[in-house]
Amino acid sequence: MAMGSLSDNDDDFNPEINTTPLVDVMLVLLIIFIITIPVINHTVKIDLPQASNQPNESKPDNINLAIDAQGKIFWNADQIDMEQLKLRIETAAKHAPQPELHLRAERTTQYETVAQVMAAAQAGGLTKIGFITDPEAK
Repeated sequence: MAMGSLSDNDDDFNPEINTTPLVDVMLVLLIIFIITIPVINHTVKIDLPQASNQPNESKPDNINLAIDAQGKIFWNADQIDMEQLKLRIETAAKHAPQPELHLRAERTTQYETVAQVMAAAQAGGLTKIGFITDPEAK
């Protein structure tokens, strides 16, 4: 019995498609495309003018605010009290690119002092507050 034939007679016409010529044509087309693609991708060298750009917006300075274990507040290494802190926060919040407040507190600092500083920053209008920690300190 022949494969793909519908009858038992071997003399019948075999309707199967011979795919060998189709594979040959496909391989020839593949070789033609491989040869012609590098010819199509030629480039023209152009001498373009060089330009330099400067950023228009300058990044504001960060405010380093530190709180020690006794509750003393340091604004960029200057010791201040809570009233001076509120005034400085209000003036810093008025700058066009608003600076970011980097808050660093010692491990033994009372949370109440940190919360008061954060509340003063929020009331003064500063929207960006970052916490600086040292995970290796013990």
